[in-house]
Amino acid sequence: MKPCLFEYHRPRTVAEAVESLRKLENAKVLAGGQSLMPMLNMRFVMPDHVIDLNCINELAYLREDGDTIVIGAMTRQRDIELSPIVRARVPLLSEALGFTGHIQTRNRGTFAGSLCHLDPAAEQPAVALTCEADIVATSHRGQRVIPMAEFPVAYMATRLEPDEIVTEIRLPASPKRHGYAFVEFARRHGDFALASVAALVVPGRDGSIERSAITVGGVGSLPMRLSAGETELQGKTLEDANIVRAAEASAELDVIEDVHASAAYRRQLARVLTLRALRCAAERLATQT
Repeated sequence: MKPCLFEYHRPRTVAEAVESLRKLENAKVLAGGQSLMPMLNMRFVMPDHVIDLNCINELAYLREDGDTIVIGAMTRQRDIELSPIVRARVPLLSEALGFTGHIQTRNRGTFAGSLCHLDPAAEQPAVALTCEADIVATSHRGQRVIPMAEFPVAYMATRLEPDEIVTEIRLPASPKRHGYAFVEFARRHGDFALASVAALVVPGRDGSIERSAITVGGVGSLPMRLSAGETELQGKTLEDANIVRAAEASAELDVIEDVHASAAYRRQLARVLTLRALRCAAERLATQT
């Protein structure tokens, strides 16, 4: 199948892009195109206008700003995956990107594009939720910052207004001592996950867990924080009995059923992958001084 007829726009600046989005009705924004192009070809979306951001060089950057990693909306996933800054300060993101599609798609895909597409099985929204990222949205009215916890609204729907473009993602750098892991189960490498888990644990001075974040993706209509599991770990050590109890909290998740997997199977995957992620995080934490 081929796309419906649309008018193509190629702005050179953010100002031009947001002005086009303000004026044009039924417009879609094109970043990496790894999700939008197939949807256009299959006519799942039928815009009258496509606004291509690929010539806006000011949106392609990755830098440290104190304890925050700042990523421009047109920074490619492969550049983020290989970035020494990301590997040192947000290694969970680098690890998760290794599961995202294939190198060819990561060469074009963007972090911001994945967040805006918000497929519940995608790796990057799960990491952004785990790391408590902030999303910077820009329109002709100016900028506003949306916490990732508030960004998803419903299945593949975000809190972006129709005239807004995501221009930046801000990720808090992980503490020097922390455990992390991203694990998933997919039918083939590069496929969307039937279930995935991102885990981040931060110890206090006494060695007990001061902060934890566990996000389960692929099992519901949105990526979900496993709050009950996080509460189970609070103030405790990462001994296996505590990890098992945290993983058991996945039984309370509201999971979906489709042609790929039953609800019971996805719930079991969530439990097993949470165990694996937390055990891996614990092992990594134990090697740090």
